Amino acid sequence: MNIANIRNFCIIAHIDHGKSTLADRLMVLTGTVTQRDIKEQMLDSMDIERERGITVKASAVTMHYKYEGREYMLNLIDTPGHVDFHYEVSRSMAACEGALLVVDASQGVEAQTVANAYLAVESGLEIIPVINKIDLPAAQPEVIAEEVEHILGINKNECFHISAKSGKGIEELLDAIVTFLPSPPGDASKKTKALVFDSHYDAYRGVICYVRIVSGRLQTGDKVLMMGSKRNYQITELGKFTPAMKKVESLSTGEVGYVIANIKNLADVTIGDTITLAKEPAKKALPGYKPPLQMVFSDFYPGHNTEYAKMRTAFEKLSLNDASFTFVPQNSPALGFGFRCGFLGLLHMEIIQERLERENDIEVVQTAPTVTYEVLETSGEVKKIDSPSQLPDRTEIEELREPFVKLEVITPKESIGGIMKLAELRRCQLIKTDYLSPTRVMMEFRAPLAEIVYDFYDQLKGISRGYATMDYEFTGFEAGDLVKIDILVNKTAVDALSLIVHRSNAEVRGRKILEKLKKAIPRHQFEIPLQAAIGGKIIARESIRAFRKDVTAKLYGGDVTRKMKVLKKQKEGKKRMKSVGNVQIPQNAFMSILDTSD
Repeated sequence: MNIANIRNFCIIAHIDHGKSTLADRLMVLTGTVTQRDIKEQMLDSMDIERERGITVKASAVTMHYKYEGREYMLNLIDTPGHVDFHYEVSRSMAACEGALLVVDASQGVEAQTVANAYLAVESGLEIIPVINKIDLPAAQPEVIAEEVEHILGINKNECFHISAKSGKGIEELLDAIVTFLPSPPGDASKKTKALVFDSHYDAYRGVICYVRIVSGRLQTGDKVLMMGSKRNYQITELGKFTPAMKKVESLSTGEVGYVIANIKNLADVTIGDTITLAKEPAKKALPGYKPPLQMVFSDFYPGHNTEYAKMRTAFEKLSLNDASFTFVPQNSPALGFGFRCGFLGLLHMEIIQERLERENDIEVVQTAPTVTYEVLETSGEVKKIDSPSQLPDRTEIEELREPFVKLEVITPKESIGGIMKLAELRRCQLIKTDYLSPTRVMMEFRAPLAEIVYDFYDQLKGISRGYATMDYEFTGFEAGDLVKIDILVNKTAVDALSLIVHRSNAEVRGRKILEKLKKAIPRHQFEIPLQAAIGGKIIARESIRAFRKDVTAKLYGGDVTRKMKVLKKQKEGKKRMKSVGNVQIPQNAFMSILDTSD
């Protein structure tokens, strides 16, 4: 197809503003999918996406549309909306020239709408503003259009008013995509360069690469070179997503599709790599992507009936499909061999854990998530640590730095007081407040990431009755008065339970953790002391009482000394048991230490 008739675009929006529904409607109207075959969230292929009603992975589809007698090829990339999957969105934008910015007609501009709009502008995309759900009783499209103009600086008269559910205004939107969005740059006569913007693993066909052809063309049978890994392969199949995989003989400049080339080794494909022809290679690879910045780390260990090797294979498959997830081997005295995993946020971690268990049929034991810290040692060396167990001895630490973020919260004005109180408890500092409309406010905070990453979003939703939204962006590391709390179970430090906190909260936090552990760890045949310590100083203590077996039940009659003798024998046995006692710590105990709600 002529490159002038190709349009590559993505749909960006806050979570639940109707991206996937709009993608479904566009596929029906262009005849890509028949009305009979369409099902909700057509591009969300994972069960977990359909159950939660969210998009986790970006997905592509090629559509054909006739306008003024000419046929156009529309390549759409549907993107996630949650703050944790910001990296997926940035990758998708690199394969596009335009973006549909979708805003809910009843909820208005939210935190993630602002973040995604700025990301699109930075990527140099042409933006078409779309106000969706105009058929809702609470819809205020005119008011929301003014909000878009006020916050994002996009003319309110340029907004398209649609209902993705009923199909109202969709044809006008398709015409606008063809009219306003630019065709892809590139030259078919130049040397071939294809950007790998995603990939997944198929047990029968190996690695399937999702590509955007930037220049030149690829044909079935071509010998290609992966410029990152410097390996050669032969293309066995090329195709497009319609949305099912459909074979084609060639892909030319500006087109989006997939490449299968018998790539069996997962490590040979890197997201952001450049594919070129082996006989006429391009001199310079495409810029690719910045490596993602993991913000949350957690240890995963094999659970019941799960082997370490099987778990490693599962991790390798997942990291191929999700470039923002990383893992390195880890060994814990309490839990054995496992992996230290890095995630973009808490939801990302939850999704990975669920995918591990579902797609690979394995069980995992997971420790409480932590953030990355920076340590300035007395020798002048700066180290990054992502686990409290990696912290050097106190005598070697000159300064301990924690990550800070710029936190943006959009909320109804009635909730300002409650949010300010929550922010104060979490050591957040208010920078500025902007009124977006008479009823809605955008607040900007300077916040320590460790305080907001776990349950801050849930608390925020509770205070604002579900109306507040948040987005955060990493700004850098700052020195703080931080200490490491060690948790001792039966006088043995359990490294997987230790954590780094601010000194002002240390004693209260230590006491609360022990109270929660006391409820989470079951009683044993011997008493279990629980202690929280900073260095060699114990700051809190609790005890889990032992079970008392009634050893005198079978005695009848006789002198009381007979009972005393049996009880004394039991006491001595418990002492012995305590000295060699191995305490079983359940999975929920590791997670309970994070709950700061009370």
